[in-house]
Amino acid sequence: MRRLLPEPGDGLTTEDVVEAYRLPPGRNLRVNFIASPDGSTTVAGKSRGLQMPGDLLVFRTLRALGDAILVGAGTAAAEGYGPMEDDPVVVRLREDLGRPATAPIVVVSRRASVPVDTRLIGGRAPSILVTCEAADPQRRAALAAAGLEVLVCGEDNVDLPLAQDRLAERGIEQLTCEGGPQLLHSALVAGVVDELDLSISPWLVGGHEVRLLPDVPLLAPSRLGLTSLLEEDGMLFVRYAIARN
Repeated sequence: MRRLLPEPGDGLTTEDVVEAYRLPPGRNLRVNFIASPDGSTTVAGKSRGLQMPGDLLVFRTLRALGDAILVGAGTAAAEGYGPMEDDPVVVRLREDLGRPATAPIVVVSRRASVPVDTRLIGGRAPSILVTCEAADPQRRAALAAAGLEVLVCGEDNVDLPLAQDRLAERGIEQLTCEGGPQLLHSALVAGVVDELDLSISPWLVGGHEVRLLPDVPLLAPSRLGLTSLLEEDGMLFVRYAIARN
């Protein structure tokens, strides 16, 4: 892997990639996506069709650096999410960085639409469900009884700024959001996204795949500022700072 910006460099090690993505202390919400140049985030409904070895390194690095992973319920189901310790490489990287070996998965769902037998329940770092008052109280209670910590944030919809506050109270300040597009849209509209980390895969996909953003307008366009650019095997790894409106 090589660095194109801010200072060119070849032969980046894992430690170099970690430093390229490390954040200063404090609250931060970064969003990590993989996409083709034509905006597709999946092939045959799954992101792994776009992945390459360099992307897996970046994905693991961001998991190692985050206090928790934020993900929409639909993406968690489609991608078969389990606890972070499912990936021993991430565990070792976190330990090498002096961090806890694993971290919570935080699932966002307005309807609390997480199955009670999800593999996310039972991990070493208990998973968290962020939902709202509109979700069925019995379903919320069943998920809590099954082992999910349930945070009710908002009335008719999930209040993402409030969710950030509630998570920060638990020491979860630096969040890495892994999608999906609807959650990205909601987070942009709510004004809580600080950074977009985009892996641009060198494939044109077309068709009816999931797009980076749903086909609905943002309240206002979000201005991106380029802060870092890496490359490997034709795949670009871009860090964009997102201007707060």
